[in-house]
Amino acid sequence: MIPALTRLADWSAGTPKRLWLVSFALFFALAGSWSAASPLGGSPDEHAHFIRAAAVARGQIGGPQVMVPHTVAGVEGQFAETGVQLPEWYRNLPSVHECYSWKQSRPASCAPSLGNSEKIVQTTTAAGRYHPAYYLATGWPSLLVDGPKGLYLMRFVSALLCSALLASAVVTAAEWRRRSLAVLGVLAAATPMTLYMSGMVNPSGGEIAAGILVWTALLAIVLSPDPHLLNRRLARLGIGALVLINIRPLGLIWFVGAVVFCLLLTQRRGVLGSVLRRKAMWMWTGLLGLATAGALYWAANHPDNSKIDIPDTITAGWAAKRTMGNTDWYVKQMLGFFGWLDTPAPAFTYLVWMAVLATIAALALVYGRKRDVLAVLGMLAAIVLVPVAAQASEAERIGMVWQGRYLLPFAVGLPLMAVLICATRAPERGFPWRRLVGFSVAGLALANGAAFYWTLRRFTVGTGGSWLATHAHWAPPGGWVFWTGVYTAAAFAIVVAALMSDRKPAVLRLPDLEPPRPESQARVPEPA
Repeated sequence: MIPALTRLADWSAGTPKRLWLVSFALFFALAGSWSAASPLGGSPDEHAHFIRAAAVARGQIGGPQVMVPHTVAGVEGQFAETGVQLPEWYRNLPSVHECYSWKQSRPASCAPSLGNSEKIVQTTTAAGRYHPAYYLATGWPSLLVDGPKGLYLMRFVSALLCSALLASAVVTAAEWRRRSLAVLGVLAAATPMTLYMSGMVNPSGGEIAAGILVWTALLAIVLSPDPHLLNRRLARLGIGALVLINIRPLGLIWFVGAVVFCLLLTQRRGVLGSVLRRKAMWMWTGLLGLATAGALYWAANHPDNSKIDIPDTITAGWAAKRTMGNTDWYVKQMLGFFGWLDTPAPAFTYLVWMAVLATIAALALVYGRKRDVLAVLGMLAAIVLVPVAAQASEAERIGMVWQGRYLLPFAVGLPLMAVLICATRAPERGFPWRRLVGFSVAGLALANGAAFYWTLRRFTVGTGGSWLATHAHWAPPGGWVFWTGVYTAAAFAIVVAALMSDRKPAVLRLPDLEPPRPESQARVPEPA
């Protein structure tokens, strides 16, 4: 069976275009299944992003500031939201999830109807100060189809965009000679939470997918330099960086962090020089410079004017200590914590994913050189300390609002860095690398499918319902059986890419032992 799967993987990777199309289709099946199988408004702040996307699609890039009372993490305040003009049924989006969110035993069947009133009224969105590019890309289906169908289409557009970024990361990984190991890094980085957010209308999905592409392209440039592939890698890096920088305010920080760590891994002389001599490098640098200036200008002109009543007990020191203690919770959120952070993945998903991550990180520490080890340890420290520093600096102003997915565009660099260090430094003999990849991707597929079904079960029958949701109180369009089958099939199909055979090492042609003599030294035949 394994040889047959290897032949199938080799066929899919026969050309970069074919591999991209296959990977794109499978990633879209995964992210699109989350789009279809999750109740509308059932993910963090999705109602605000729906409203923002629909408004931007109608040309409402900004709007008047409206102060709205909210309670977040037990802290009350007047939140500055943006007023927009939309059909009246959009007003129902902020409350449609409230009957089942944070009530795990209650299925999503209690959600009220959105209504169908097309009367234009003012509604508000907390996402009004975010850069409009993502919302313009995802909001246009609301102009074509009204009501819930339009919202589902917006989700599918988000899934399409994220799948394109992830497929480009797979193609970049497959350019390595030890490509099965490299592709494992992409699959380990594409956690269930990554796929879940990719299927929602939320800029986090695009930010995480762009982070995976940025890390994959950067690591390929510094660890596996190839002048024939440099321009296309720079293009992928540029596209991923443009998305990362423009989609959310933290994107620029994550991009700079990825560049710093990848430069730390650069050990071959001349790699940076060859990159800096390329015209494509300076073209993309110019575009990124303009994008960065535009993103910073937008953020400076759209500050958050919310007034939050932070208790005196929330200090920087208390927030740092509390955040450090919640590290395991944030790690779980990066792997899979669904709904409104009220639906954790099953323990099996966490155990398998952490086992794979721990194994490849340990192997990178064993086989890596000093700077490689320093980079891996630095990434591990950053994953713990960045949330501590971020929350400690902002807790007295906005409270304890950090979520694990905020760090995920940067944290995806850990599995990618670890496997690519192994692909570069570790000897091919002496360790069963193919077996490691095979067991790892099989385990990730099982863990991925378990996370999807566990979450869908929570929405259909609640956590107190039967393990097999035969009598579903709520069902997504198409039914829960169909989408579970689609997701499971795609989860196993996409890991086949990691079973492709590695490229053969290039054969060096040795020069002739006796080079031809110049004509002036050619032997003159003696006369007979």
